[in-house]
Amino acid sequence: MGNKLVTFTEEQLDDYQDCTFFTRKEILRVHKKFRELQPDVVPRTMTREDAVHVRVPRDVLERLPELRENPFKTRICEVFSSDGKGNLSFEDFLDMLSILSEHAPRDIKVYYAFKIYDFDNDQFLGPSDLQQTLRLLTRSQLLPEEMNQVCEKVVDECDVDADGRLSYMEFEHVITRAPDFLSTFHIRI
Repeated sequence: MGNKLVTFTEEQLDDYQDCTFFTRKEILRVHKKFRELQPDVVPRTMTREDAVHVRVPRDVLERLPELRENPFKTRICEVFSSDGKGNLSFEDFLDMLSILSEHAPRDIKVYYAFKIYDFDNDQFLGPSDLQQTLRLLTRSQLLPEEMNQVCEKVVDECDVDADGRLSYMEFEHVITRAPDFLSTFHIRI
């Protein structure tokens, strides 16, 4: 059997498998990808402490091929980071890739999409959140008047309680009817 390198204990792998949408093999692939980001910082063998405290900086994560071209890469890292700044521990990274995987259920994806678009973290998608989302989606190609028109139209059509912003329930109602949501809200590992 030789010198088999043990990255995680059996208990750690069981815990990660229970808490994610990944198989053991996929968890080990995620660790390999995480370690390749900063091999001098991320240990080959992850203790429970390492998995929580060793962090890869956001600017390094944003260079991942899976995130590099995504206009929401900074926000995605912020939402999934336990430090709130976008620096990810292995467990943060595993959560992010699990939720953005093809295996994650629609309702969890909708929840995280809402969090990503809620830039001010007030539990609503208000005009400033919608403008920031639109700015990123269009790569700032719309004129201010065009952006205002689109945001007003979104609120007019989706804001059921007429409070000028979208609650999670209003967002969920709309996004679950978007036919391409699941096919676009994922990352393959």
